[in-house]
Amino acid sequence: MMNSSASAIDRGKAVQKVGDGEEETLEEIEGFDDFTIASTWERFISEIEGFCRLWFVDGHKNLLDKGAECLASRSNMYMIKCELKHGVKLYMMEYYFQIHGNDKAEQWDDDLHSMQLSFGVTEFLIIAPISASGVVLDAPESSKLLSAVAIALSNCGSNWPAFVPVHDPSRKAYIGIQNMGTTFTRRFDSDRIGSQVPVRLLHLEGLYELFVSKFALSAVDFSTNCFRVRSTMRLTYRTPYTDDDAESQDDINRERKGDAIEFNHIKKQWDDDCPWAEWYSSEDPIKGFELTAIWPKKMFEGSVEMAELENESPFDAEKWLLFPIISQNMFDDSIGKFGFASQLSLLVYALDKSFEAKYLEDFVSAENSGSDISKISDCVPPPAVVDRILKEIFRNGVESWKSVDFEKRNSRFIKGAPLGSLFAEFCLHLLWLGNCNIRAIATLWIEFVREVRWCWEESQPLPKMSASSSIDLATCLVHQKLQMLAICIEKKNLLVHEPPSGVESEASSVNKVDLHDACDQSHDMLSKTSLGTISPQRLVIPHDAEESLNCSQRHGTGYRDLLATDVSRMGSAGVVDSMMLLHSYQNMHSPIIQDAPPMTEDMHEERLRVAEAFGNLLNFSGQLERDILSSDMSAFKAANPDAVFEDFIRWHSPSDWESDGVEDKSIHDIVNSPKPNWPPKGRLSQRMAEHGSLWRQIWNTSPAIPSSKQRPLLDPIREGEKILHYLETLKPSQLLEQMVCTSFRAAADILNQTKFGDFRLLKAKIDQLYCTLASTLKSLIANHVPDRFELIGDLKQLCVVFYHIEKLVILAASIHRKLFDAPRLSQAVFQDYFDFYLPKMGTGLASLCYDKVFNVKQVVKVHERDVVASLFPPPTASQSWRKVLSMGNLLFGHEPILREIIFSVYDNVSNGQYSGSNLVASMGDIETHRMYICGTSNDLRVALSVTSWD
Repeated sequence: MMNSSASAIDRGKAVQKVGDGEEETLEEIEGFDDFTIASTWERFISEIEGFCRLWFVDGHKNLLDKGAECLASRSNMYMIKCELKHGVKLYMMEYYFQIHGNDKAEQWDDDLHSMQLSFGVTEFLIIAPISASGVVLDAPESSKLLSAVAIALSNCGSNWPAFVPVHDPSRKAYIGIQNMGTTFTRRFDSDRIGSQVPVRLLHLEGLYELFVSKFALSAVDFSTNCFRVRSTMRLTYRTPYTDDDAESQDDINRERKGDAIEFNHIKKQWDDDCPWAEWYSSEDPIKGFELTAIWPKKMFEGSVEMAELENESPFDAEKWLLFPIISQNMFDDSIGKFGFASQLSLLVYALDKSFEAKYLEDFVSAENSGSDISKISDCVPPPAVVDRILKEIFRNGVESWKSVDFEKRNSRFIKGAPLGSLFAEFCLHLLWLGNCNIRAIATLWIEFVREVRWCWEESQPLPKMSASSSIDLATCLVHQKLQMLAICIEKKNLLVHEPPSGVESEASSVNKVDLHDACDQSHDMLSKTSLGTISPQRLVIPHDAEESLNCSQRHGTGYRDLLATDVSRMGSAGVVDSMMLLHSYQNMHSPIIQDAPPMTEDMHEERLRVAEAFGNLLNFSGQLERDILSSDMSAFKAANPDAVFEDFIRWHSPSDWESDGVEDKSIHDIVNSPKPNWPPKGRLSQRMAEHGSLWRQIWNTSPAIPSSKQRPLLDPIREGEKILHYLETLKPSQLLEQMVCTSFRAAADILNQTKFGDFRLLKAKIDQLYCTLASTLKSLIANHVPDRFELIGDLKQLCVVFYHIEKLVILAASIHRKLFDAPRLSQAVFQDYFDFYLPKMGTGLASLCYDKVFNVKQVVKVHERDVVASLFPPPTASQSWRKVLSMGNLLFGHEPILREIIFSVYDNVSNGQYSGSNLVASMGDIETHRMYICGTSNDLRVALSVTSWD
C-alpha cells in the first residue's frame, strides 16, 4: 500500500506538470492501469495521504508561507485546509497546528482550541462534508470516513489525531482516532445534552460516577469503592445584569398626596458624574465581568470527596482570573453616533458647506431653502428650541468642574476659545442641535449676536467672560472680540455711573490736612491699586511716618519743602523703595497710571500694516504708543512735582539709566547719614541723551495731570460698536473655522477632565491628541484656506483619531470606577485592552480589517479578591425567586454560569492489562481515560478519550 500510494503521488505530480489537454496523451504513453488503486475509495485514501505527506514534510513554518490562516480567537493556532472529492460528495479537510506547542492541555490555557481542551490533543485533523450541516449524519459513513483518514495517516507514519463531526450539528458531537505508534490507539467520542440535564449530572458526585463507569469492570457501588481519579476544575462566574424591573429603595421617591402614593423613579446613569454627562450619556462600555476560579489537579478516591469539593467557596480556588465583558460598540470601527466624535464630523461637513455662501443670512433666507445651499435634511430649529439654547448659553455661572486651570495643558496650543467661555458654550451647544447643519448654525449665530448686542446696549456684563484688561491672543478671534466687548461694557458702565469729578475740591482740601493725613491717603490709595500694573519698580508704603517727620524737623528747610511737595502731589501709589529724585531730597513716588488699552489680534496686525505702509517699521512709534507714554509721564509728574526727565527714565526704563555704582538711598538714610551721598550719580543712555529725543519731546509737552483726570486711552463706545459690527458681518467660513477649532479644543478638554487613575498610556495618547489637533488645525488659523478638499479630508481623519481616544477614555473611566480599590488590577485590565485596540487606531477613513477577538484575562492577586468579589452583590429578593439554584460552589449566592472539569486516570504499562510486552515495559504511566465535562444547569457536553492496546 505504501508503494502504491507513492506511485499515485508521483503520477499526480506528472499530471500537474502538463496541461489538461495532454493528460490523455500521458496515459496512452504509460500504456497500463494501476489496479492497486482502482477503487474510488482507495483513490480517496491516496488523495488524503498525499496532502498529509505534503503538510508533514513542509513543517509548520513553511505552512505559514503557503497560506495557513491564524484563527481570530487564538493567537497561537493556525489552520490550513484542502478540498477532497469522493464520488459526488465533496469534503473539507482542515489541519490545525501550533507554532509553539504545549502538551499540557489540562492547564486551562485560554488560548487552547475547543478540540484541544476537550480531548487533550495539540495538533489535529478534522474532515467533514461540504454541506449545509457540515456533519456526517450516517453512522456507517462516518466510521468509514474516519477509517480512511486513519489509514492515510498510518501510511504517512503520522500520529495526528483525526476527527469527524457526527449527529445533529447542535450536538457538536465528534468521533476520532489517533495512532500512537505500533502499540497504542486513542479513540475519541463527544456528545452534548442541550436541555433537561439529569439532576444527578448537575453535581460533582454524579459526574465523578459517570467517569468511573467508563473504566470500572462491573456495576459496583461507586460510593463504597475507591478509584484514584485525578481531577481539576474551572468555574466561571458572571456579574449579574442590572434588573430594571426591580424597585430599589434608593431609586424611588415616594410622595404622599392624600391617600395616594406617587412613585417617581429616578434612574441614574453610570456616567452622571463624568465630565461629558452634560452633553451626552454614553453606554457603559463594561457590561460586566467574568470571574474564572481554577482548582488545581488533585487526587480523589471517592464520590464523597467530590461532594465536599462542591461545597467549597470560590475563595478556596488556587487562581482567579478576571475578564471584562466589553460592549460591542467598542469594537466597531465606524464613528456612527458616538459622543463628540460623531458631532464633530457633522461640524466638519458644515464647514465644507460654509464656503458656498458669503453671508450667513443666505443659509437662513426662505428663497434659498430649495437651492443647493440648503438641503432638506438641513432643518432649521424652531424658535422655542433656539430660545431655550440661548438661555442655557447666557446663563450665568459655570459648572464647578470647568474651573480647572487649563493653562498647564496642551490645549493652549489650539487656537480656540477656552472651555467654559461664552463662545465655547455656543459651540458645544450647537454640536448637539439637530444634525449640526449649516442652516441651524447660521440661525443660532444670528440670534446669539442679537443677544450679545442686547447685553451691550443694556450695559449688562457678558456671562462666562472675564473683564480683565488683558486679551488672550492664543485664543480664536471671536473669543478675543467677546473678551474685548466685556471690557468695553465694564468701561462703559464706569463712564455712565461715574460721579461728577471732585478732584478740584479734593485738591483744595489738601491744604487743610497735615502730613499724617497725606500719608494715610497714600496708604489707602496703594491698598486699592494693583502693584503689578503700576510700575516695574517694587512699591513700599511709607510706614514709620512719625520717625521720618522727627528727623526732618532737624532740618527745617527740608521739612518745609517736603510738606509743600506733599501738598501738591496727586495720584501717588506709594514710595518706590531705595529711589530718590535727582534735584530734591524727596523719595520717588510711583504714580497711579492708566492700564494699556487691550487689543485683539487683528488690531495688532492692523498697526503693523500701517507701520509697513509708512516704511518705518523698526523705529515706528504709533499714536497709541505716544498716548500711553504721555499718560505715564503726566501721571509721574503729578505724583512727583519736583521730578525731571531723568527721574522718569530711572523709574520707567531703568535700562536707559547708566549708574555710576552708587545706589539710591531713601530720605530716612540721608537725614541720618553724617555725610549724605546725594544726588545719585549716573547718566542717560545714548539713545535718550541724544538731541531731539522723542521721549524728551513728549516729556516737555506732557502736563502734570493724575490718571484720574486724564482722557481714557480706550474709547469703549467706539470699540464696542466695532466689535459688534465684526460679529454681525462675519463670513460663514470664518465662523465655522473658529467653531471647529473651539469645538475640538473644548471636547478634548472635557475628556481630559475624566478621572481614570494612573493610566499612563492613556495620558500619553491624550497628549498626542493635543499635538495632533494643534498641528492639523493650524491651517484654519491662517486667513486663507490653501486647499479646501485637502483640509476637509484632514479634518475627517482628525475626527477618526478623536473617536478612538474618546472610546478609550470612556472605557478607562468605567474600569477605574468599577475597580477603584484595586488600582493595579484596573491598570492591567486597561493595558490588555489597549494593547489589543492599538492596531485599530489608524487615522485612515476606511475601516481597518482586524479580526482578532479580545479574550485576555488578568490574574487577580489574593489581596484583590475582596474587591473583585464586591462586584457580585447578593441577589435581591426578586432575583432569588426567579432562579432556582441547582449547582454548588456559590459566590455570594451566585452559581457559576459555566463549570468545566477534567477527570483522568493513569496506569503503568508494566501492570494490568497493558503489561506483557517488553516494548512498553519502560514507558511509565499513560493516561488511559480522560473525560472533559463542560456544562451548566441546562446544558452538558462530555468528551471522552480512551487509550487501548491494539
